Amino acid sequence: MWKRLLLILLLIGAVPGAARGPLDREPVMAGVRVFFGPRPGFEDVDRDLISRARQRIDMAAYVLTDRRVIESLEAAAKRGVRVRLYLDPEQPGGRAAVSGRLAQLLRSGSVEARIKGAGADLMHLKSYQVDGHYLRSGSANFSFSGENRQDNDIIVIESRDAAGAFMAQFEQVWGRAGNVQFVP
Repeated sequence: MWKRLLLILLLIGAVPGAARGPLDREPVMAGVRVFFGPRPGFEDVDRDLISRARQRIDMAAYVLTDRRVIESLEAAAKRGVRVRLYLDPEQPGGRAAVSGRLAQLLRSGSVEARIKGAGADLMHLKSYQVDGHYLRSGSANFSFSGENRQDNDIIVIESRDAAGAFMAQFEQVWGRAGNVQFVP
């Protein structure tokens, strides 16, 4: 009986070590929610997820201009959540674009931000983790058009393993030589 079950598992590739490609080498580890936009409420996904934070948010943002996302980060920081932002220097207008609500958030002293060093490849992530429990990723930038006008997706993964993998990668990019610490 066991030999037959093992043979069946081998045939369908469900036995550890029977990896056929990169997808098979990574463990399945999460509850996943996928949202497609634009559609009503699409932009609320980020606000809801950020509002759940109690300890820590690490965000890598190619573009961070959406007022509502910035306000949600500000509210999280006021609740005592540690917020770290890793930004690309080429987001609209480059470093000069750090104005308005984002500049106010960064000057508050409750948020730490670094900008990827000049001359490096683009930092194109649109991802963040919340409390080592949730990972948000997808194609949608944190911008009004990215969340309201463009065909995009937001993927929310509820998994300590997935959030932990992102946190390890975030620590690597956060600590790169050449990064510029945002100083108001």
